[in-house]
Amino acid sequence: MSDHVAVANAEPQSESSVVVGGIDCGTNSIRLKIARVNAHGVHDIVPRTLRVVRLGEGVDRTHRFAEEALERTYAAAREFARILDEHPVQALRFVATSATRDAQNRQEFEDTIESILGVRPEVISGVEEADLSFLAATSMTARTDLEPPFLVVDLGGGSTELVLGGDGATAPATRVDAAFSMNIGSVRMTERHLTNDPPTQAQIDAAVDDIDAHIDEAFTHVPAGRAHTIIGVSGTVTTMTALAMGLTEYDHRAVDGVRMDFSTAFAVDDRFLHMTRAERSTYKTIHPGRIDVVGGGALVWNRVLERVSQAAQADHGQRIDSFVASEHGLLDGLVLDLGNRLLHER
Repeated sequence: MSDHVAVANAEPQSESSVVVGGIDCGTNSIRLKIARVNAHGVHDIVPRTLRVVRLGEGVDRTHRFAEEALERTYAAAREFARILDEHPVQALRFVATSATRDAQNRQEFEDTIESILGVRPEVISGVEEADLSFLAATSMTARTDLEPPFLVVDLGGGSTELVLGGDGATAPATRVDAAFSMNIGSVRMTERHLTNDPPTQAQIDAAVDDIDAHIDEAFTHVPAGRAHTIIGVSGTVTTMTALAMGLTEYDHRAVDGVRMDFSTAFAVDDRFLHMTRAERSTYKTIHPGRIDVVGGGALVWNRVLERVSQAAQADHGQRIDSFVASEHGLLDGLVLDLGNRLLHER
């Protein structure tokens, strides 16, 4: 087991299951999940607890964590420590992603988090982030009618991962064939380009050029056109899907596994991109911590969907016109992977 995993000495409650915790610290939010893992999958003990801390605030420009962002994150970590005291786990893993990869003062962050939680943050690569998201999205999403190969898109605050799986014939559909992490996301695009409220068309055009350049590079690593099904994970994807469904309040059970057509999604995404922050704040479906950046995330999502659809048509004649939204991304993959490794080590 990695040095970055805290393992308790407590006797396991069952020979066939383990209780583990995972913490996913991204650019925009930090999330905790505690679950029992056995041969049948993941069973929540403490469902996902999310706090929007905007750890990556300004990191794209300064390459350093801001003191205020660190304090917000430490406060959330102390809250998570209290939850973990109430629900002991046999192992805990804390992973940090895009913003932490870019921050020059990350050691201070890692030292303080370790002092609070007893586990050292593990700054994982974009490829491992992609692998864990793919594991969760393909094994836990509530659908059985998806046609492989799958392209899982994990759209975060600072980075967006594209992960292509096998075709189910020559290679298992749940096996990752290719993955790439792009340095584009809802926070990064908002801070870099969409600075007016609402953004100007010139700012949107500049963001699209930036996004497309990153997609061009990603397509040299991931043959995304082979995909037959696109699965989208992360807060941006599920939030915009909920809005496209017409939900007045967010309901993760209603969103998970929904197939959404591009035309409906694009219309809603474009409408919210052009809204002011004040207008978006009237929608209870959007978490308050996403209100200022969800338009930038929606723009990234639109471009990825459009470009993958075009690539699929060029590759095998099928222009994909819908996607599947999944509630299961990096955090779920982290917990499932940790639990399985602990079970296999017995």
